[in-house]
Amino acid sequence: MALIELRDVTKTYRRDAEEIGVLDRVTISVEEGEFLALMGPSGSGKSTLLNLLAGIDQPTRGAITVGSTEIGRLSEGALASWRARHIGFIFQLYNLIPVLTAFENVELPLLLTNLSKKQRRDHVMTALGIVGLTERASHYPRQLSGGQEQRVAIARAVVTDPTLLLADEPTGDLDAKAGAEVLTLLQRLNREYKKTIVMVTHDPHAAERASRILYLEKGTLSQHQPVGVGVTT
Repeated sequence: MALIELRDVTKTYRRDAEEIGVLDRVTISVEEGEFLALMGPSGSGKSTLLNLLAGIDQPTRGAITVGSTEIGRLSEGALASWRARHIGFIFQLYNLIPVLTAFENVELPLLLTNLSKKQRRDHVMTALGIVGLTERASHYPRQLSGGQEQRVAIARAVVTDPTLLLADEPTGDLDAKAGAEVLTLLQRLNREYKKTIVMVTHDPHAAERASRILYLEKGTLSQHQPVGVGVTT
């Protein structure tokens, strides 16, 4: 069953009188429980596509449906509420708040819910347990390695049990060992917890962890790897 449907999605931006095309009639279907990697060079529209899926941006033309909701039809308020319930976002640079502990960073999305303090604590500790950082709950970001920071960020992304996980270059700021650990964690979230994941990456080694790879080239979609894009040694 398809969880995500993009139909003829086009995205253009205006710069003064100039119209800049980023995505051109992109159509994608993503099954529930799938782990999809989107590859492509810088400027190919990968991050724009992720922002459209999250409802952070809106398509110029075309329709995006997640579950049974066509998100382009939602008001700003309804969209913010929908995003809080259904989207977990993992960023390249973690986006943790330095003055908050790991526990407090993970708890942030739950402060928008009606959960009690005890319920929030249970959810946070469960999420930190999934990423293997229960014992680091009281540590601040500066006391963690980059890989640990990203795992805290992943815990924050899954703490609300979202419908869809979106990862934008999640290993881009990590060394090979920490990056591999994060990718293994994403695979586990997909396989054991049945999380649907869409991951943007320029790294073929990272993309190989996904169950399917699609390629963006100058705003258009391909099932096949463009010439010149491949594993570098």
